[in-house]
Amino acid sequence: MPGAERIETLEIAARDGYRLGATLYHPASPSGLALQIHAAAGVRQEYYAAFAGYLAERGFCVLTFDYRGVGRSAPGAGVKTLRAGMRDWAELDAAGALDFLQNHRSQRKLFAIGHSFGGQSIAVMPGNERLSAVLAVASQSCYWKHWRGAWRAGMWLLTHALVPASTHLFGYFPGALLRQGEDLPAGVALEWARWCRHPGYLVGALGETERAGRLRAPLRLYWVSDDFYAPRAAAEALLNFYPGATHELKAVLPESLGVERVGHFGFFKERFRDSLWREAADWLEENG
Repeated sequence: MPGAERIETLEIAARDGYRLGATLYHPASPSGLALQIHAAAGVRQEYYAAFAGYLAERGFCVLTFDYRGVGRSAPGAGVKTLRAGMRDWAELDAAGALDFLQNHRSQRKLFAIGHSFGGQSIAVMPGNERLSAVLAVASQSCYWKHWRGAWRAGMWLLTHALVPASTHLFGYFPGALLRQGEDLPAGVALEWARWCRHPGYLVGALGETERAGRLRAPLRLYWVSDDFYAPRAAAEALLNFYPGATHELKAVLPESLGVERVGHFGFFKERFRDSLWREAADWLEENG
């Protein structure tokens, strides 16, 4: 199977003009199918590079990008100086990426793959009705009551105390210090914590049920059984954000893949190229 023709590093514009670092994976044999990868919060786009390259081998034109404040989209003066909310990531950054992808070589079909927050963001992203299919991986509603037992207590503490307190103390969320990905702008972290305290999470907190309902495309959510960041109740709650979509929950069981652990981040590791990656690409092609 032919590999990617070339990998292009570029900048694209968010809907408010903010410049985002992005990467475009050009297929050697274009199929007219294009997709963008919505990263998890605090995760750089490079984490998805191998997966994006594989999809380009399958004929997809693939766009990855960093949200403002992360990776190549971070201001030179640091995240402490950036006034941004998590809503901006969905409504301005992801929507700008979709605009760019649609205008690039007049792609025939548009798809989105979202990891964790990336799968949530599609509910409030303007233009989501243009998507032909959506894959969400390890995505969930982060309302704290979807967890059980000690994990519920931990989510309450995280969203009601630890995230707000550490963010106010540092002037940004110290993700690197806490080993929780990249440092994040204060507005992003505080908005996420507010959403987690709302039963309807981001859709309810933002009052965007109508926009979420515009997505009519097939939606597959990969739920990972050993992912403590996304228990099954939280994953199932995410599907309720998309009442107009034909959706399914696809369970990923480590034992069925012959591994001990997949977790919140494992789906995008290259060892799953011939299992999870192939299955995901097949599903997208079937809906193209």
